[in-house]
Amino acid sequence: MKTIIEFINNCFAFFEPLSNFIWEFPTNFGWYAKIPILGSLPFAIILLVGSGVYFSFKLGFIQVTYFKKGIRVLTEKRNVKTGISPLAAFFLSTAMRVGPGNILGVTGAIAVGGPGALFWMWISAFFGMATAYMEAVLAQIFKEKKDDEYVGGLPFYGRKLLGNKAWVGISLSVLYILYAFCCLPAQGFNVVSSLGRLGEIATGKTFAAQSVFYYIISIVIVIATAVIAFGGIKKVSKITDKMVPVMAVVYIVTVSVLVVVNINRIPFFFKSVFGGAFRPKAFFGGAFGIVLAQGVKRGLMSNEAGQGTITMSAAAADAKHPCEQGIVASLGVFLDTIVICTMTGFVVVMAHSWMGPNAAAWTEMDKLPKFTASIAELTPGTAFNAVVTFLVTLCFCLFAYTTLLGMVSFSEIVANRINKSKRFINVIRVLALFTMAFGILCNIAGLELGNLWAFSDLGNILIVLANIPILYVGSKYVFKATRHYKKNDATPFTSSTVGRNDCTYWDDKAIEDRQENQG
Repeated sequence: MKTIIEFINNCFAFFEPLSNFIWEFPTNFGWYAKIPILGSLPFAIILLVGSGVYFSFKLGFIQVTYFKKGIRVLTEKRNVKTGISPLAAFFLSTAMRVGPGNILGVTGAIAVGGPGALFWMWISAFFGMATAYMEAVLAQIFKEKKDDEYVGGLPFYGRKLLGNKAWVGISLSVLYILYAFCCLPAQGFNVVSSLGRLGEIATGKTFAAQSVFYYIISIVIVIATAVIAFGGIKKVSKITDKMVPVMAVVYIVTVSVLVVVNINRIPFFFKSVFGGAFRPKAFFGGAFGIVLAQGVKRGLMSNEAGQGTITMSAAAADAKHPCEQGIVASLGVFLDTIVICTMTGFVVVMAHSWMGPNAAAWTEMDKLPKFTASIAELTPGTAFNAVVTFLVTLCFCLFAYTTLLGMVSFSEIVANRINKSKRFINVIRVLALFTMAFGILCNIAGLELGNLWAFSDLGNILIVLANIPILYVGSKYVFKATRHYKKNDATPFTSSTVGRNDCTYWDDKAIEDRQENQG
């Protein structure tokens, strides 16, 4: 097995330099890299942030003006017959957004760019909220009804906006499925490794990677995921409805207690974040552009605004108006980055382990050990340290598992753009389970497939480069829908609202609502 895994890893070796080249373009050219500040920013980051700024102005900063409205939508009780509620869709999207990157990505960004990277993470998230709104509204406008569910997202609105060509929808679906399948091994790996760590903390024992303990938890994870996956989108959403609030609350409360215990360090936190955002120190790269790039990139990779990878959950919601779910989607970005990522930032920055006697050792650590070492710095030599470490590791496990469930569910949704038959959907589910199990086997074998993870990064940037131009093509329809939503004149949303004739679901809904009112 070990030989097979190593062979697969070597087969994907080609993708790491390709992925790095595209993500870093054109910073990997000397003439561009010499440009102050701008030379540190790849085209992908400029495209994403620039689009967020543009959409924010065009929408009248709807992420601010309709923030309270979004909260009211989430707290409103609804009887949903088809699809899932806006709240359930919010939890499902959060399951994808809030993942291991909320700990690993933030820790890595601060380690490379310093505390100031967190500030630029906030800025990117603020404008990313507008981008998330755009793609969620498009997902709603062009969603389709399938039995008692709604399906939609990037492959669906991409096809409609690009000439309604079947190959467009299929290509975007295949791209997402490949992306998800290359991310699933990492999530399976993270779930099992974190469960193993939880077992070690609880028992005080060390378990070998190929012990009975690891085999048992691996089998349980695979079986549990299979049961959930084959239950369909509604089954997945019922699980995420329960898991997401628990993991978010546990993580926020745990870190908040940690902050209160170290309340004297809060001034240092804000001084370091705001000061480092514009005046980075040499040991953090020594360049403003590096700090900016780290914050923006990690923020975007955490909340996924602009990638189109979370639009499937927006389409699944039984919304009263397309813009309603757009506002909910923007709140997802807020929770992910402004709240959850900030919690991680509090721990790493307040500990400032890069300045202590163990600074050299901390610098050489991997991202997760960096984070747990920071916890230890804030709770030195106390039983509280073990409690906090256990709870944070539990959250990390839940982050990974909900992301895993989200990818399986979204792969099923986009697969409908290729073939809606039950047999084909089941094939996609089985393949998703297989790739997840492969990641678990890597853990047992004691190997990490770095090259496979690089392939997922490649899929990530390709989706960004595909999705953002499509958002511009569809922007006029989102702007028209937004004006209609803001008018709030009780007229139903239909194809004619945005100047089209193919928003079938909304046209049918308007007819049904009219008949109900007349009857």
